[in-house]
Amino acid sequence: MTKLSDRLNRLAPSATLAMSQKSGEMKAQGIDVINMSVGEPDFNTPDHIKEAAKKTIDENYSRYSPVPGYIELRKAIVEKLKKENGLEYSTNEILVSNGAKQSVCNTVMALVNDGEEVIIPAPYWVSYPQMVKLAGGEPVIVEAGFEQNFKMTPEQFEAAITPKTRMLILCSPSNPTGSVYSEEELRGLAEVIKRHEGLYVLADEIYEHINYVGKHSSIAHIEGMRERTIIVNGVSKAYAMTGWRIGFIAAPEWIVKGCNKLQGQYTSGPCSVSQKAAEAAYTTSQECVETMRKAFERRRDLIVELAKDIPGLEVNKPEGAFYLFPKCSSFFGKSYNGKKIENSTDLAMFLLEVGHVATVGGDAFGDPYCFRMSYATSDDNIREAMKRIKDTLALLA
Repeated sequence: MTKLSDRLNRLAPSATLAMSQKSGEMKAQGIDVINMSVGEPDFNTPDHIKEAAKKTIDENYSRYSPVPGYIELRKAIVEKLKKENGLEYSTNEILVSNGAKQSVCNTVMALVNDGEEVIIPAPYWVSYPQMVKLAGGEPVIVEAGFEQNFKMTPEQFEAAITPKTRMLILCSPSNPTGSVYSEEELRGLAEVIKRHEGLYVLADEIYEHINYVGKHSSIAHIEGMRERTIIVNGVSKAYAMTGWRIGFIAAPEWIVKGCNKLQGQYTSGPCSVSQKAAEAAYTTSQECVETMRKAFERRRDLIVELAKDIPGLEVNKPEGAFYLFPKCSSFFGKSYNGKKIENSTDLAMFLLEVGHVATVGGDAFGDPYCFRMSYATSDDNIREAMKRIKDTLALLA
């Protein structure tokens, strides 16, 4: 008998990767598809970072790295947190992993017991609930929709807490919405956390530098929250280093030790060359980060303007990251050539098959009324994609 484990059968496949794969298959058939489904900068890794990696290879960094990461990289992360975020950490409070995705999973696996609850505001990144399920925990979804700019209120948060609540997962700037929690909004959530003993927040700050509202605010900086916060960050988005697979956590030492123990048993230390490249990213000029941020901001303005010109779409203005998450429920119940749109996933598939633009339905992110588009692509691609979307949606009646 062939039977996968119950643990695996509890998980759903990644909708973002599935749409990206389907668009790739269509491209392989010669169809001109514009892929706006994947959360990946279209820039190349800056040359000075690549040069550091080449030098590392020549210096024979080809052996196993320490499980928590090279001390030089952890020192660079400590300095980054101090300089950019005003946060004091020691190298023993830093753990480098194979991407921020592993950093999130490490934390959930290390802190959440069977039956314990993790509060996740929706819309959420697709993998958060699945990681909680993998750990044996229960995802508790709090709906924070379009009308409240996709941000959970302290009142909603408090109402969701039970004696079983162990953790809040908070992503700011947000994937999939681009919403950013202000310092005042974070303070409101922090006050709730501080009223409940044994409650922690996993602060996913991977889009920290792709921010259009000024300086990034970290909940760890609020008085009384450093010991209750696990910061997750990395080099993938800000430095266009998605394939290098380097993320980290900054957290109280006892949590880092637990995650280190876990990581030591199933992946060990991250890639040696990638770590040295990440060290160069953090310790050299940050001009490349600002150059890319400005490009994303320009693209944000462009896609918002074009999306607002599409009848039936409701559009907010993202404050960070590189995603637009428009409300599309006005199209539900409409049809084209016998194909009826029942939900946002149907709409995303319609846009792919008829309009040849790959997006992702909001159902995968916990919001069935919206869909996600990544504008981490060229201005020309954005203009053409939005023209196709406008023309394709106009076919529905």
